[in-house]
Amino acid sequence: MEGSHFAIKNWSEDDKPREKLMLKGKDALSDAELMAILIGSGSRNESAVALSQRILANAGNLNSLGKVSISQLMQFKGIGEAKAITIIAALELGRRRRAEDTVELSKIISSKNAFEIMQPIIGELSHEEFWVLFLNNSNKVISKSQLSKGGIAGTVVDIRLVFKLALENGATGLILCHNHPSGNLKPSDADKQITKKIKTAGEILDVKILDHLIITETKYYSFVDEGIF
Repeated sequence: MEGSHFAIKNWSEDDKPREKLMLKGKDALSDAELMAILIGSGSRNESAVALSQRILANAGNLNSLGKVSISQLMQFKGIGEAKAITIIAALELGRRRRAEDTVELSKIISSKNAFEIMQPIIGELSHEEFWVLFLNNSNKVISKSQLSKGGIAGTVVDIRLVFKLALENGATGLILCHNHPSGNLKPSDADKQITKKIKTAGEILDVKILDHLIITETKYYSFVDEGIF
């Protein structure tokens, strides 16, 4: 008797990803095969796996795919509204899972630690958001809060709100974080000015500004590491 891998009709239809997952486990599947399970079927002339490969090739990678809209996905033949929504929902679940992987009260000992907490939250957004990590005396994260949400160009930050939240949380240290959707890591004059204002206010209230991170999809800029503080 031949091997079990011939039992599913010789693994037609691009190795039948559902059956492959059941018999070989999730790690055996490519990104395209996993997406094919989500969408179920392709078009008359294209299998679900081939369609998924084409979508991924067009996006470049999963991070970029996570930014596309329903209407953009529906431009691919074989992807209707329901399938587009399923893909977007699955990618969003993945993003949230990564965000949850950064455990609260984790100790910040480097700029990289702060980046790892915030990248899943703001690193892949198409608009700019400004967040603050609130830390205790041991440099452990007490909480994190979104302070503002803006367009592609930037956000406006209410300094009074920063310290209101800091006092409410009993924080002794803050790490400022915002993203640059453009991918440009260079701080703008506005970035430098708001950092200076918040740092000055923190000195009066005895709340230390430990760093300011500019975050993109894969990289970050630390004011402390670059010697701006």
